[in-house]
Amino acid sequence: MTTLDKAGIEALIPHREPFLLIDRVTELEPGVRAVAEHTFTGREWYQPGHFPGNPIVPGVILVESLAQTATVMAMSLPEYRDGIGLFAAIEEMKFKRVVRPGETGRFEVTVDKMRRGFARVNVRAYVGDEVAAEGVIVAIFQPAAKPVA
Repeated sequence: MTTLDKAGIEALIPHREPFLLIDRVTELEPGVRAVAEHTFTGREWYQPGHFPGNPIVPGVILVESLAQTATVMAMSLPEYRDGIGLFAAIEEMKFKRVVRPGETGRFEVTVDKMRRGFARVNVRAYVGDEVAAEGVIVAIFQPAAKPVA
């Protein structure tokens, strides 16, 4: 089982600060499953406005953290490396628990189907043992873009 720090994550996916939303990958089975974590500090760019006096991590940020975990899982395969992962659909996403600054999210993704650049991934976000969000992300992985001249 492979683990990755932030540098290892950046070697696989194109996301960078301030939009890299996973800190470490604690489990990685390329093309099969991955688990990542991110500690929400309250200093994130979106936090002052969501919501003043009652800070809550936006649900879309949880979904993006799950998607980045799925992207690491897919792009750790040689055939998808150096490309880009894009949302095709977000299905059956349910939010079950508020996530607040100071908490660490754990993002677990497992492939349901994956072939020819298309992936259907079951996703679940936790804080401790509590499910914060769960659903399905459908993604398409494209080859690396050619540099713009």
